[in-house]
Amino acid sequence: MHLDHLSVTNFRSLTRLDVDLPRQVAVLVGSNAQGKTSVLEAIYFLAAFTSFQTHVDRQLVNFHEAGNPLAVTRLVGDYHRNKTKHRLEARLILEPTGANGQRLRKEILLDGVKRHVHDLMGHFNAVLFVPQMSRIIEGGPEERRRYLNFALAQAVPSYARALSEYNQALTQRNALLKALNERGGDAGQLEVWDETLVKFGAQIILWRIEAVQQIERLAARIHQELTGGSEVLRLVYEPAYDPLPRPSGQMGLKLDTVIDRSSIQLDEIQRGFSKTLQALRGEGIARGVTTIGPHRDDLRFIINKADVSDYGSRGQMRTTLLGLKLAEVEWMKERSGEWPVVLLDEVMAELDPHRRADLLRYIDSDQQVLFTTTDLHLFEPGFIRNAEIWEVRNGMILPRANA
Repeated sequence: MHLDHLSVTNFRSLTRLDVDLPRQVAVLVGSNAQGKTSVLEAIYFLAAFTSFQTHVDRQLVNFHEAGNPLAVTRLVGDYHRNKTKHRLEARLILEPTGANGQRLRKEILLDGVKRHVHDLMGHFNAVLFVPQMSRIIEGGPEERRRYLNFALAQAVPSYARALSEYNQALTQRNALLKALNERGGDAGQLEVWDETLVKFGAQIILWRIEAVQQIERLAARIHQELTGGSEVLRLVYEPAYDPLPRPSGQMGLKLDTVIDRSSIQLDEIQRGFSKTLQALRGEGIARGVTTIGPHRDDLRFIINKADVSDYGSRGQMRTTLLGLKLAEVEWMKERSGEWPVVLLDEVMAELDPHRRADLLRYIDSDQQVLFTTTDLHLFEPGFIRNAEIWEVRNGMILPRANA
């Protein structure tokens, strides 16, 4: 997969940008606040239809443009997928509503035809690596679920829609649980929402089981290479509803216990999840929330039987994250047959010289990779000679002749 051309209008600090992208490695160099990260953010938006810096789409609209009664942000990417050329367009439209208000409307078009966001997730693939992604390891379970959701939404065509359906049913079920808690009523009303949660939740659990096992296989190999064989990395998926049968009286499993859920079938998960939801109805009504399901899942990273988030050094966390993202790139290649576009924002400044060399070694000549940096000296001279260098100034990209 290659992004051939990017067109940006009124996105962040980028008022207008039209650029043909090289098929190989490009390095965007420039001082801070010149628009380097915004270029990567625009490309990633075409893959995830959300920003990696904010959950509020309104903040993506150019500040000066947002002051107008009608403001439009437009992102257009021309790319090749399976040797077929496509055009993906995203529009963020701030339009007047009421007396003095504005509302934001999002439109997504593939080859000129408007489509639902969930139907286009994964049509254009990109893997992002930014320093703040350390939250995947250091942050709470919601950060790790967010990582899993974005990765799976790009690799599994139906995942985004299933997750949306699950979350909508969860919202309705929680509202009903709260009402039953406050006013009482027939708990049988929960049946309709339980059916929807089971249908989509079980599928999400199964997809996560498969994805974590596949990514772990790749990440463990890469991590072993990065550490010279001194460390063993494992990814431990912790579903809030665990479909794996446990011996009677067993309260839980240690983190260093290898758990194989690969033989579990979808109907098994559905039956068990349904029974568990019914068994926990009383607790759910008392608390006013659904206490079990994939919305409470977690993912842990274990090195030599120790949890990285609790006991890992800063270097181990960075190596774990580097191995995870490199594994994600290979995983998407395995699933789609094509390399995703790789976006690395100021990553070299966060790595020591040894890990920089490791990262550059994993870049394949067939991959389209975009780096941002404030300092080209962080790269090996040979790497820079073979890369295309772009200087970014005030939201403009200027090609620079290589030395």
